[in-house]
Amino acid sequence: MLIVKRRLFLAVGCLLPVALLAQPAVLAPEKIRRIEQAVAAQMSRNSIPGVSIAVAGGSQLRWAAGYGMADLENFVPVTPLTEIRLGSISKPITAIAIMQLVEQGKIDLDGEIQRYVPSFTKKQWPVTVRELLGHLGGVRHYSGDDEEGSTRHYADRTEPLKIFAGDPLLLEPGTKFSYTTYGFNLLGAAVESASGEKFLDYVQAHIFQPAGMDHIRDDNTFAIIPHRARGYKLNANGNLENCALADTSNKIPGGGMISTASDLVKFALAVNSGTLVKKKTMELMITPQHTRDGKPTVYGLGFFVGELEGHRRAGHGGGQQGISTDLVFFPAEGVALAIMVNLEAARGLHELTDDVSKIVLAQ
Repeated sequence: MLIVKRRLFLAVGCLLPVALLAQPAVLAPEKIRRIEQAVAAQMSRNSIPGVSIAVAGGSQLRWAAGYGMADLENFVPVTPLTEIRLGSISKPITAIAIMQLVEQGKIDLDGEIQRYVPSFTKKQWPVTVRELLGHLGGVRHYSGDDEEGSTRHYADRTEPLKIFAGDPLLLEPGTKFSYTTYGFNLLGAAVESASGEKFLDYVQAHIFQPAGMDHIRDDNTFAIIPHRARGYKLNANGNLENCALADTSNKIPGGGMISTASDLVKFALAVNSGTLVKKKTMELMITPQHTRDGKPTVYGLGFFVGELEGHRRAGHGGGQQGISTDLVFFPAEGVALAIMVNLEAARGLHELTDDVSKIVLAQ
Protein backbone atom coordinates (compact mmCIF):
# COMPACT_ATOMS: atom_id res chain seq x y z
CA MET A 1 0.00 0.00 0.00
CA LEU A 2 1.28 3.45 -0.94
CA ILE A 3 1.94 5.85 1.90
CA VAL A 4 3.32 9.28 1.07
CA LYS A 5 4.64 11.54 3.78
CA ARG A 6 3.33 15.06 3.71
CA ARG A 7 6.78 16.58 3.20
CA LEU A 8 7.23 14.49 0.03
CA PHE A 9 3.83 15.58 -1.23
CA LEU A 10 4.68 19.22 -0.68
CA ALA A 11 7.88 18.80 -2.63
CA VAL A 12 6.30 17.35 -5.77
CA GLY A 13 2.58 17.97 -5.74
CA CYS A 14 1.69 21.63 -5.50
CA LEU A 15 2.97 23.70 -8.37
CA LEU A 16 2.92 21.57 -11.50
CA PRO A 17 0.43 23.38 -13.77
CA VAL A 18 -0.22 21.91 -17.21
CA ALA A 19 -2.13 24.24 -19.51
CA LEU A 20 -4.65 23.02 -22.08
CA LEU A 21 -2.51 23.54 -25.17
CA ALA A 22 -5.35 23.37 -27.68
CA GLN A 23 -7.36 26.09 -25.92
CA PRO A 24 -5.83 29.58 -25.61
CA ALA A 25 -6.36 31.06 -22.17
CA VAL A 26 -8.96 33.83 -22.41
CA LEU A 27 -9.15 34.35 -18.68
CA ALA A 28 -7.22 37.42 -17.54
CA PRO A 29 -3.64 36.57 -16.50
CA GLU A 30 -4.10 38.27 -13.13
CA LYS A 31 -7.15 36.09 -12.42
CA ILE A 32 -5.22 32.97 -13.37
CA ARG A 33 -2.41 34.00 -11.03
CA ARG A 34 -4.83 34.48 -8.14
CA ILE A 35 -6.58 31.17 -8.88
CA GLU A 36 -3.26 29.34 -8.88
CA GLN A 37 -2.39 30.87 -5.52
CA ALA A 38 -5.71 29.66 -4.08
CA VAL A 39 -5.23 26.17 -5.54
CA ALA A 40 -1.67 25.88 -4.23
CA ALA A 41 -2.74 27.01 -0.75
CA GLN A 42 -5.50 24.40 -0.50
CA MET A 43 -3.30 21.63 -1.90
CA SER A 44 -0.61 22.37 0.66
CA ARG A 45 -2.99 22.86 3.57
CA ASN A 46 -5.03 19.74 2.94
CA SER A 47 -2.51 17.33 1.32
CA ILE A 48 -4.36 17.15 -2.00
CA PRO A 49 -2.37 15.10 -4.56
CA GLY A 50 -3.87 16.56 -7.71
CA VAL A 51 -6.36 19.16 -8.94
CA SER A 52 -8.06 19.55 -12.31
CA ILE A 53 -9.89 22.84 -12.83
CA ALA A 54 -11.84 24.44 -15.67
CA VAL A 55 -13.64 27.74 -16.14
CA ALA A 56 -16.17 28.51 -18.87
CA GLY A 57 -18.13 31.59 -19.74
CA GLY A 58 -20.59 32.65 -22.39
CA SER A 59 -20.45 29.81 -24.87
CA GLN A 60 -16.89 28.56 -24.52
CA LEU A 61 -14.26 27.01 -22.33
CA ARG A 62 -12.15 29.93 -21.13
CA TRP A 63 -9.36 28.20 -19.22
CA ALA A 64 -8.38 24.75 -17.95
CA ALA A 65 -5.34 23.48 -16.05
CA GLY A 66 -4.03 20.62 -13.96
CA TYR A 67 -1.91 20.76 -10.82
CA GLY A 68 -0.10 18.10 -8.85
CA MET A 69 -0.13 14.37 -9.50
CA ALA A 70 -2.71 12.07 -11.05
CA ASP A 71 -0.64 9.01 -10.13
CA LEU A 72 1.87 9.30 -7.30
CA GLU A 73 3.36 5.86 -7.81
CA ASN A 74 4.23 6.51 -11.43
CA PHE A 75 4.76 10.25 -11.10
CA VAL A 76 2.08 11.18 -13.66
CA PRO A 77 0.98 14.82 -13.50
CA VAL A 78 -2.60 16.05 -13.65
CA THR A 79 -3.45 17.70 -16.98
CA PRO A 80 -6.71 19.11 -18.38
CA LEU A 81 -7.22 15.67 -19.97
CA THR A 82 -7.09 13.85 -16.63
CA GLU A 83 -10.24 11.81 -15.96
CA ILE A 84 -11.57 11.79 -12.40
CA ARG A 85 -14.67 10.14 -10.98
CA LEU A 86 -17.62 12.53 -10.75
CA GLY A 87 -19.29 11.08 -7.69
CA SER A 88 -22.70 12.72 -7.31
CA ILE A 89 -22.19 15.23 -10.13
CA SER A 90 -23.69 12.33 -12.08
CA LYS A 91 -27.07 13.28 -10.56
CA PRO A 92 -27.71 16.53 -12.48
CA ILE A 93 -26.89 14.67 -15.70
CA THR A 94 -29.59 12.13 -14.90
CA ALA A 95 -31.94 14.94 -13.92
CA ILE A 96 -31.45 16.63 -17.30
CA ALA A 97 -32.25 13.31 -19.03
CA ILE A 98 -35.48 13.05 -17.03
CA MET A 99 -36.51 16.62 -17.81
CA GLN A 100 -35.83 16.15 -21.52
CA LEU A 101 -38.28 13.28 -21.46
CA VAL A 102 -40.75 15.38 -19.45
CA GLU A 103 -40.56 18.04 -22.19
CA GLN A 104 -41.27 15.34 -24.78
CA GLY A 105 -44.32 14.11 -22.86
CA LYS A 106 -42.74 10.72 -22.22
CA ILE A 107 -42.49 11.19 -18.44
CA ASP A 108 -45.05 12.79 -16.14
CA LEU A 109 -43.14 14.80 -13.56
CA ASP A 110 -45.85 14.15 -11.00
CA GLY A 111 -46.47 10.56 -12.01
CA GLU A 112 -45.62 7.70 -9.67
CA ILE A 113 -42.21 6.19 -10.33
CA GLN A 114 -43.72 2.69 -10.65
CA ARG A 115 -45.29 3.78 -13.94
CA TYR A 116 -41.78 3.72 -15.39
CA VAL A 117 -40.08 1.26 -13.03
CA PRO A 118 -42.69 -1.39 -12.21
CA SER A 119 -40.08 -3.58 -10.50
CA PHE A 120 -39.96 -1.01 -7.70
CA THR A 121 -42.80 -2.36 -5.58
CA LYS A 122 -45.53 -0.09 -4.27
CA LYS A 123 -44.70 1.46 -0.91
CA GLN A 124 -46.70 2.66 2.06
CA TRP A 125 -47.03 6.03 0.27
CA PRO A 126 -46.89 6.96 -3.41
CA VAL A 127 -43.65 8.56 -4.60
CA THR A 128 -43.37 10.71 -7.72
CA VAL A 129 -40.63 11.52 -10.21
CA ARG A 130 -40.56 15.13 -9.01
CA GLU A 131 -40.07 14.03 -5.40
CA LEU A 132 -37.18 11.76 -6.36
CA LEU A 133 -35.50 14.56 -8.33
CA GLY A 134 -35.67 16.78 -5.25
CA HIS A 135 -34.62 14.16 -2.66
CA LEU A 136 -38.10 14.36 -1.18
CA GLY A 137 -39.16 10.81 -2.05
CA GLY A 138 -38.12 9.05 1.14
CA VAL A 139 -36.01 6.42 -0.66
CA ARG A 140 -33.07 5.40 1.48
CA HIS A 141 -29.39 6.13 0.85
CA TYR A 142 -26.55 3.63 1.38
CA SER A 143 -26.80 1.19 4.26
CA GLY A 144 -23.31 0.38 5.46
CA ASP A 145 -19.86 0.20 3.93
CA ASP A 146 -20.69 -2.86 1.81
CA GLU A 147 -23.12 -0.81 -0.26
CA GLU A 148 -21.14 2.42 -0.40
CA GLY A 149 -17.95 0.55 -1.27
CA SER A 150 -19.46 -2.16 -3.45
CA THR A 151 -16.98 -4.12 -5.58
CA ARG A 152 -19.62 -6.10 -7.48
CA HIS A 153 -19.92 -5.29 -11.17
CA TYR A 154 -23.41 -4.73 -12.59
CA ALA A 155 -24.05 -4.96 -16.32
CA ASP A 156 -27.36 -3.07 -16.42
CA ARG A 157 -29.39 -0.41 -14.60
CA THR A 158 -32.18 -2.61 -13.23
CA GLU A 159 -30.20 -5.23 -11.31
CA PRO A 160 -28.86 -2.68 -8.76
CA LEU A 161 -32.44 -1.70 -7.91
CA LYS A 162 -32.76 -5.01 -6.05
CA ILE A 163 -30.42 -3.62 -3.38
CA PHE A 164 -33.20 -1.40 -2.00
CA ALA A 165 -36.39 -2.13 -3.95
CA GLY A 166 -37.89 -4.25 -1.18
CA ASP A 167 -37.30 -1.69 1.58
CA PRO A 168 -39.99 0.66 2.89
CA LEU A 169 -39.69 4.39 2.40
CA LEU A 170 -37.90 6.17 5.24
CA LEU A 171 -40.56 8.87 5.46
CA GLU A 172 -43.67 10.15 3.76
CA PRO A 173 -42.67 11.74 0.45
CA GLY A 174 -42.73 15.51 0.44
CA THR A 175 -42.34 15.89 4.18
CA LYS A 176 -38.55 16.10 4.51
CA PHE A 177 -35.38 16.46 2.42
CA SER A 178 -33.53 13.14 2.58
CA TYR A 179 -30.52 12.79 0.28
CA THR A 180 -30.40 9.54 -1.69
CA THR A 181 -28.25 8.14 -4.47
CA TYR A 182 -30.59 5.18 -4.86
CA GLY A 183 -33.44 7.54 -5.75
CA PHE A 184 -31.41 8.54 -8.81
CA ASN A 185 -30.88 4.88 -9.66
CA LEU A 186 -34.65 4.73 -10.00
CA LEU A 187 -34.61 7.81 -12.21
CA GLY A 188 -31.95 6.24 -14.43
CA ALA A 189 -34.15 3.18 -14.86
CA ALA A 190 -37.06 5.50 -15.71
CA VAL A 191 -34.95 7.10 -18.46
CA GLU A 192 -34.45 3.67 -20.02
CA SER A 193 -38.13 2.76 -19.79
CA ALA A 194 -39.48 6.04 -21.14
CA SER A 195 -36.89 6.51 -23.92
CA GLY A 196 -36.51 2.90 -25.02
CA GLU A 197 -32.73 3.34 -24.91
CA LYS A 198 -30.05 2.11 -22.55
CA PHE A 199 -29.23 4.82 -20.00
CA LEU A 200 -25.65 5.35 -21.16
CA ASP A 201 -26.70 5.37 -24.83
CA TYR A 202 -29.35 7.96 -24.05
CA VAL A 203 -27.10 10.39 -22.19
CA GLN A 204 -24.39 9.99 -24.82
CA ALA A 205 -26.73 10.90 -27.67
CA HIS A 206 -28.91 13.50 -25.99
CA ILE A 207 -26.59 15.17 -23.45
CA PHE A 208 -22.90 14.51 -24.04
CA GLN A 209 -22.86 14.99 -27.81
CA PRO A 210 -25.03 18.15 -27.92
CA ALA A 211 -22.96 19.67 -25.11
CA GLY A 212 -19.65 18.85 -26.82
CA MET A 213 -18.51 16.57 -23.97
CA ASP A 214 -15.85 14.39 -25.58
CA HIS A 215 -14.37 12.54 -22.62
CA ILE A 216 -17.16 11.75 -20.15
CA ARG A 217 -18.34 8.13 -19.78
CA ASP A 218 -19.26 5.53 -17.18
CA ASP A 219 -16.53 4.79 -14.65
CA ASN A 220 -16.11 1.21 -15.82
CA THR A 221 -13.67 -0.72 -13.64
CA PHE A 222 -12.64 -3.00 -16.51
CA ALA A 223 -12.38 -0.45 -19.30
CA ILE A 224 -9.11 1.11 -20.44
CA ILE A 225 -9.78 4.82 -19.86
CA PRO A 226 -6.91 7.06 -21.02
CA HIS A 227 -5.70 9.60 -18.46
CA ARG A 228 -7.71 8.05 -15.60
CA ALA A 229 -6.39 9.35 -12.27
CA ARG A 230 -5.57 7.17 -9.30
CA GLY A 231 -7.54 7.91 -6.16
CA TYR A 232 -6.18 8.55 -2.66
CA LYS A 233 -7.23 9.10 0.91
CA LEU A 234 -5.60 10.31 4.11
CA ASN A 235 -5.08 7.68 6.79
CA ALA A 236 -5.42 8.22 10.54
CA ASN A 237 -1.89 9.60 10.69
CA GLY A 238 -2.56 12.18 8.00
CA ASN A 239 -0.52 10.38 5.33
CA LEU A 240 -1.66 9.71 1.79
CA GLU A 241 -2.47 6.16 0.77
CA ASN A 242 -4.37 4.45 -2.03
CA CYS A 243 -8.13 4.57 -1.66
CA ALA A 244 -10.24 1.45 -1.19
CA LEU A 245 -11.49 -0.49 -4.19
CA ALA A 246 -14.97 0.32 -5.48
CA ASP A 247 -17.00 -0.57 -8.55
CA THR A 248 -19.49 2.24 -9.17
CA SER A 249 -21.64 0.28 -11.64
CA ASN A 250 -24.20 -0.13 -8.83
CA LYS A 251 -25.05 3.59 -9.08
CA ILE A 252 -24.15 5.02 -12.51
CA PRO A 253 -27.12 7.47 -12.66
CA GLY A 254 -26.42 8.71 -9.13
CA GLY A 255 -22.63 8.51 -8.86
CA GLY A 256 -20.92 6.31 -11.43
CA MET A 257 -19.42 8.48 -14.17
CA ILE A 258 -15.93 9.78 -14.92
CA SER A 259 -14.95 12.94 -16.77
CA THR A 260 -12.63 15.86 -17.22
CA ALA A 261 -13.27 19.21 -15.58
CA SER A 262 -13.59 20.77 -19.04
CA ASP A 263 -16.46 18.46 -19.97
CA LEU A 264 -18.28 19.36 -16.76
CA VAL A 265 -18.25 23.09 -17.47
CA LYS A 266 -19.41 22.37 -21.02
CA PHE A 267 -22.36 20.52 -19.49
CA ALA A 268 -23.19 23.48 -17.25
CA LEU A 269 -23.00 25.91 -20.19
CA ALA A 270 -25.28 23.68 -22.25
CA VAL A 271 -27.81 23.57 -19.41
CA ASN A 272 -27.69 27.34 -18.94
CA SER A 273 -27.90 28.18 -22.65
CA GLY A 274 -31.00 26.12 -23.37
CA THR A 275 -29.11 23.58 -25.47
CA LEU A 276 -30.21 20.59 -23.38
CA VAL A 277 -33.54 21.72 -21.93
CA LYS A 278 -35.75 24.74 -22.41
CA LYS A 279 -34.95 27.84 -20.39
CA LYS A 280 -38.17 27.54 -18.38
CA THR A 281 -37.27 23.92 -17.58
CA MET A 282 -33.82 24.95 -16.42
CA GLU A 283 -35.38 27.65 -14.26
CA LEU A 284 -37.63 25.05 -12.63
CA MET A 285 -34.65 22.80 -11.99
CA ILE A 286 -32.65 25.49 -10.17
CA THR A 287 -35.57 26.73 -8.06
CA PRO A 288 -35.65 25.34 -4.50
CA GLN A 289 -38.21 22.66 -3.85
CA HIS A 290 -40.49 22.95 -0.81
CA THR A 291 -41.63 20.44 1.74
CA ARG A 292 -45.37 20.10 2.26
CA ASP A 293 -45.29 22.58 5.13
CA GLY A 294 -43.92 25.23 2.77
CA LYS A 295 -40.29 25.22 3.88
CA PRO A 296 -37.74 25.60 1.06
CA THR A 297 -34.99 23.04 0.68
CA VAL A 298 -31.45 23.64 -0.59
CA TYR A 299 -32.18 21.58 -3.71
CA GLY A 300 -34.08 22.03 -6.94
CA LEU A 301 -34.51 19.16 -9.40
CA GLY A 302 -31.05 17.62 -9.65
CA PHE A 303 -29.12 20.69 -8.50
CA PHE A 304 -28.16 22.25 -5.20
CA VAL A 305 -29.15 25.91 -5.29
CA GLY A 306 -28.10 29.02 -3.40
CA GLU A 307 -26.12 32.19 -3.87
CA LEU A 308 -22.63 33.58 -3.45
CA GLU A 309 -22.26 37.25 -2.56
CA GLY A 310 -25.51 38.10 -4.31
CA HIS A 311 -24.85 35.89 -7.34
CA ARG A 312 -27.40 33.15 -7.83
CA ARG A 313 -25.76 29.78 -8.35
CA ALA A 314 -26.58 26.13 -8.93
CA GLY A 315 -24.45 23.03 -9.04
CA HIS A 316 -23.50 19.80 -7.36
CA GLY A 317 -20.65 18.25 -5.45
CA GLY A 318 -19.43 14.70 -5.41
CA GLY A 319 -17.50 12.46 -3.06
CA GLN A 320 -16.61 8.78 -3.15
CA GLN A 321 -13.57 6.53 -2.99
CA GLY A 322 -10.54 8.50 -4.13
CA ILE A 323 -12.21 11.73 -5.25
CA SER A 324 -13.92 14.97 -4.27
CA THR A 325 -15.55 17.17 -6.92
CA ASP A 326 -17.46 20.41 -7.32
CA LEU A 327 -19.41 21.92 -10.23
CA VAL A 328 -21.12 25.31 -10.00
CA PHE A 329 -22.63 27.69 -12.50
CA PHE A 330 -24.02 31.19 -12.26
CA PRO A 331 -27.07 31.52 -14.55
CA ALA A 332 -27.20 35.31 -14.84
CA GLU A 333 -23.49 35.65 -15.54
CA GLY A 334 -23.22 32.60 -17.79
CA VAL A 335 -20.16 31.39 -15.87
CA ALA A 336 -19.33 27.79 -14.91
CA LEU A 337 -16.55 26.33 -12.80
CA ALA A 338 -15.48 22.73 -12.11
CA ILE A 339 -12.84 21.56 -9.65
CA MET A 340 -11.93 17.86 -9.34
CA VAL A 341 -9.40 16.38 -6.92
CA ASN A 342 -8.18 12.80 -6.54
CA LEU A 343 -8.54 12.74 -2.75
CA GLU A 344 -11.63 11.47 -0.99
CA ALA A 345 -13.23 13.62 1.71
CA ALA A 346 -10.90 16.46 0.71
CA ARG A 347 -11.09 19.32 3.14
CA GLY A 348 -11.28 22.83 1.76
CA LEU A 349 -12.79 21.97 -1.63
CA HIS A 350 -15.97 24.02 -1.25
CA GLU A 351 -13.92 26.89 0.16
CA LEU A 352 -11.69 26.69 -2.91
CA THR A 353 -14.74 26.68 -5.20
CA ASP A 354 -16.04 29.82 -3.49
CA ASP A 355 -12.64 31.53 -3.68
CA VAL A 356 -12.19 30.75 -7.38
CA SER A 357 -15.78 31.75 -8.15
CA LYS A 358 -15.24 35.15 -6.56
CA ILE A 359 -12.07 35.66 -8.58
CA VAL A 360 -13.77 34.71 -11.85
CA LEU A 361 -16.88 36.81 -11.18
CA ALA A 362 -14.97 39.92 -10.11
CA GLN A 363 -15.15 42.81 -12.55
